[in-house]
Amino acid sequence: MNLFESKTLGRMAPTAALIIYGLLGFWAFVVVFPIYWLAVTSIKIRLDVINGPLYIPFVDFTPSGHAWHYIFYDLGNDTFRPYWNSIIVACFSTLCVMIIGTAASYALARLSFKPRLSSIIAFILGVIAMLLLVAWLGLDWRLAVASGLALFVILVLALHRAPSPTLGNSDILFWLISQRIMPPVVAAIPIYIMFQRIGLLDTAPGLILAYVTVNMPIVIWLMFDFFVSIPKDLDESAELDGASKYRVFWDIILPLARPGLVATALLVFIFAWNEYLLALFLSTANAQTIPILVAAQNGTRGPEWEYMSVLILIMILPVVVLTLVLQRFIAKGLLLGAVKG
Repeated sequence: MNLFESKTLGRMAPTAALIIYGLLGFWAFVVVFPIYWLAVTSIKIRLDVINGPLYIPFVDFTPSGHAWHYIFYDLGNDTFRPYWNSIIVACFSTLCVMIIGTAASYALARLSFKPRLSSIIAFILGVIAMLLLVAWLGLDWRLAVASGLALFVILVLALHRAPSPTLGNSDILFWLISQRIMPPVVAAIPIYIMFQRIGLLDTAPGLILAYVTVNMPIVIWLMFDFFVSIPKDLDESAELDGASKYRVFWDIILPLARPGLVATALLVFIFAWNEYLLALFLSTANAQTIPILVAAQNGTRGPEWEYMSVLILIMILPVVVLTLVLQRFIAKGLLLGAVKG
């Protein structure tokens, strides 16, 4: 028997199958073991956690529901409120960013923009003036926004006739993705001061606004590639038949880009669900999310691993369920654009 040759066409040789399935089994163990470790730790008492690596219930240790009882009954509302906050913030921020980002990415994929550099500089100066008025001078945010817009309009009108270079779609895309290069901690303090001034600190709308701003470049960048992979001939043919750009986008382009939409939405949801830094700065008690609650299980005796394990298990549950339900769309979304035309 030749172990290096396949018996039939379409089947692997025994040696190749042994190696491949062995590697897949090893990788599955690497992926699944942390979840098993969390599950086992969640049914230990603190003494068993301290005693070292005990992984087999009823053999190495006696299981206990103490940690689950503490999280769901002793903490009670202190567990469900952050969990509910995470659901609201992650869902609404994902919905908002997908609506705005999808429309923006389609526009960048189908239309040609040539903004003047002078207009961009005028807008930046207007935003800086607005932030200075709110953060340092304590002006009401509505008056600050009006002042910033007024400054922007004045500068645009003043520089309208002056020669100025123009930018293109590629420059806009690069600027968008460059927003993700900057560490969020750099903008955390200015955002904190601004939200404090306008009353959005420690509120769900404030977190939603922050998450939308942070995740917008990712949506635009990913969806741009999906829309570019769809031939423009479809748009032009539909427009020749009398369809408006809105109807072309809604009835033709979006159904074709549905796998990409689902894959991108799931990715953004995961980012929003696991966001820690912005939630740490912008929330205290009312809008606290589940990642903050997990980090809070670090008491005077050190990390409470059994409590953290319970919280992490219930935290990853929605993401795992969504991934399993939407996996066929995710696979298509990852492959969308591999073949054009």
